[in-house]
Amino acid sequence: MALVLAALWAPDAAPAAGARDCSSAPYRQFDFWLGEWEVSLPDGRKAGRNRITFEQSDCVLVERWQGVEGTTGLSMNLYDPVGGKWRQLWVSPQEQIDISGGLRDGSMVLEGTLVQRGHARARKFRGTWTPLDGGRVRQFFEEAADDGTWTPWFEGLYRRVEAPEVLERE
Repeated sequence: MALVLAALWAPDAAPAAGARDCSSAPYRQFDFWLGEWEVSLPDGRKAGRNRITFEQSDCVLVERWQGVEGTTGLSMNLYDPVGGKWRQLWVSPQEQIDISGGLRDGSMVLEGTLVQRGHARARKFRGTWTPLDGGRVRQFFEEAADDGTWTPWFEGLYRRVEAPEVLERE
């Protein structure tokens, strides 16, 4: 009996029969966002750098943000095969975001809530990632006002970079 339990809990044991890997098409829908990025505002000013990597056997995209003014943030992005949706959970010292959705007209569109630290309520929030020519990506965030109208919250234009660098404050 002890040998059976030891085999079941062995760290390098093969996946159980019927276990799913993350290589099927739905899990690959957000791959266009993978990479090392320099992020600029629409007016050309540098906003920061973002690194999006695969982790957990390519089942999770992990985002690590560093803004030019010293802001940081981390998100986990994963495909939920039961719900058939992508989900992002973002955490930073300033806010937390919990959004979900999927591909819509070639863009990844996730909706949910934004909670800013120090405020006791959540606001409706939407993020849209659109692949652009030349391997670039546009990220556009909006929040809903109390009357339900959507207003821009952040827009970043992503350009791939070759080597990681540490940001300095400008």
